[in-house]
Amino acid sequence: MSQNNTRLGILLMIATTLVFAAQDGISRHLAGTYNVLMVVMIRYWFFAAFVIVYAARQKQGFRATIRTTQLPLQVFRGVLLAAEICVAILAFVLLGLVETHAIFAAYPLMVAALAGPFLGEAVGWRRWVAIGVGFIGMMIILRPGVTVFSPASLIAVASALMFAVYGLLTRYVARKDAAMTSFFWTGVSGSVVMTAIGIWFWEPMSAPDWGWMAILSLTGALGHFLLIKCLEVAEASAVQPFAYLQLVFASFIGVTVFGEALKLNTTIGAGIIVTAGLFTIWRERVNRKNFIENSST
Repeated sequence: MSQNNTRLGILLMIATTLVFAAQDGISRHLAGTYNVLMVVMIRYWFFAAFVIVYAARQKQGFRATIRTTQLPLQVFRGVLLAAEICVAILAFVLLGLVETHAIFAAYPLMVAALAGPFLGEAVGWRRWVAIGVGFIGMMIILRPGVTVFSPASLIAVASALMFAVYGLLTRYVARKDAAMTSFFWTGVSGSVVMTAIGIWFWEPMSAPDWGWMAILSLTGALGHFLLIKCLEVAEASAVQPFAYLQLVFASFIGVTVFGEALKLNTTIGAGIIVTAGLFTIWRERVNRKNFIENSST
């Protein structure tokens, strides 16, 4: 499908962020009672089944879809994402959805800062200023030296950094592999490693929580399916700003369902981070447009 329907892409991105926010809320509920590794393991079983079926339905065939010359890197990506999800869910439990997502919103700035050493991409002074401003926003949230510092905040920072590295690796492998190839190896390698680790932390789950586990697995597959469709119908740079709505949706769930407080410093810091992130996305889009125009002349 050609990338020409920005309006539909935006609607799909909004739906994606809503589904992922609901998934985070369910993850926090389950991980508050059961071991995080077990919860993520079961979630990955469904995820792996989904990507296998989805890859098998591709026109070019299953083998052609999953073929890659970057297998070690693809596997590492999948393992890194699985580890990041475990760290993020732990942060949800210890820190809450609101504050975790406020800190996690800085990951696009981390991607921009690391794009130079990782991918050799040029980062102009405007984006460096935006990265610095976003860092100030994070410090407003963390407030080191003002109050008793919460070690759980570092878990959220680690989650954002891990996801940023995962995003950079995704960009790197995309130079040779199709998105569906990367999607397949993300699900399968993550499932294998989580099973190898998580099976040792198995514990009985109540019938209602098995229901929540089923919903978590379904929302995981639905969220990724919506994201794939979103990127099929619209350019990533056009819909990426709307990904920040996950912060809004997750914060709403945190406040209304889990009784979390919406602190002033968190709100201000998150606002600064999002503004800086949107600016870096805009600058990246401008630079890409200029590069294409210059290449065609």
